[in-house]
Amino acid sequence: MDTIVDTSATSLYISLLSIAFNPTAWNIVARNEYNNRTITRLFGGNARHGCYFLAVLIFSFGLLRDHLYQRALADQPRVPLLPEPYATTLPVVMFAIGQLFVLTSTYALGVTGTFLGDYFGILMDHRVEGFPFNVLRDPMYVGSTLCFTATALWYERPAGLLITLYVYVVYIIALRFEGPFTDMIYSKRAAKKE
Repeated sequence: MDTIVDTSATSLYISLLSIAFNPTAWNIVARNEYNNRTITRLFGGNARHGCYFLAVLIFSFGLLRDHLYQRALADQPRVPLLPEPYATTLPVVMFAIGQLFVLTSTYALGVTGTFLGDYFGILMDHRVEGFPFNVLRDPMYVGSTLCFTATALWYERPAGLLITLYVYVVYIIALRFEGPFTDMIYSKRAAKKE
C-alpha cells in the first residue's frame, strides 16, 4: 500500500481536513444565518452584502482546499494510472466537463444562488431548470468531483483517487443536510404565498 499511498505524509491529512471543513463550516454558518441573521447584522442589516462576504469566504477557502489537495498529491507516490494517450486526454476532458458544470451552474444561479443566498432570505423566483440542472441534480458537486478525479489522473497519483472518493462521500453527506433545508426554506415561502 505504501507504494501507492504514503500514509505518513502530513499533507494528506491536512487536505482531508480542508475537504471536510468547507461544506461542514458552510452548512453551520448558513443555518446560523438563517436562524439568527448573524452575518446580516454584521453588515448593518444588508443581507446581500452579508451573502457576498460569505461568497468571498467560500470561494477563498475553496482555493485553499484545492491548493492543499495539490500539495498532498505532490507528496504522494506517482504511479502511471492510464496508458497514453488516455493519461493526458482523459484528465483534460474530465476537468473541462467538471469546470463546465461548475461554471454554468454558477452562471445560472448567480452569486446569491450559488453562495447560499437563500439562507440570507435572498430567494430565487423559480427553480433553475436549464443546463446543467436539466442534466444533473447537483452539477456543482459533480463538477467538483470530476475535477478532483481529473487532477489525480493528470498527476498520476493513486492517493488522489482515494481522496476523490472521500470528496464524494463528504459531498453526499453535505447534500443530506443542504437539500432538505433548502427545500424547507422554499416550502415556507410557498406556504406564505397561499
